[in-house]
Amino acid sequence: MSDVSLMVNGRRVSGVAEDRTLLVHFLRDNLGLTGTHVGCDTSQCGACVVHVDGKAVKSCTMLAVQASGSSVVTIEGLANGADLHPVQAAFKEHHGLQCGFCTPGMIMTATDMISRHPEGLDEATVRAELEGNICRCTGYHNIVKAILAASKTMAKASKGKAKQAA
Repeated sequence: MSDVSLMVNGRRVSGVAEDRTLLVHFLRDNLGLTGTHVGCDTSQCGACVVHVDGKAVKSCTMLAVQASGSSVVTIEGLANGADLHPVQAAFKEHHGLQCGFCTPGMIMTATDMISRHPEGLDEATVRAELEGNICRCTGYHNIVKAILAASKTMAKASKGKAKQAA
């Protein structure tokens, strides 16, 4: 057993976990953050994507003790109170979800993708970068549409902030 201490969604948390406990299970079982889904346990589906120290990580590929000391953001930590994150809002507006099982991982992947491409995204890039996320319900059309819309919204907001700062 090991002590695990993390900053999760802006809040300091700690707990004890077996050394072999995956981060996804620590988040779900120890912290009750069930928005991070367990889809395959083989890192194929992307349903478990969270941000660890600002980067998208499949939480079924990382041990909880490896993440100790890190900052983790889960789907529960994206929204600002009742205000949805722009990616969440775009998924809602553009029907980028079906059953919703893959949605948290898709949204976490998309937010990472957008932050790495602040100049904007094109459809080919979005489709290529979603390769590690599986949706069993849809042909990805509305997911891609939602990510492109969120990218535009976030780029406009970023440009607006830059103008105000100048």
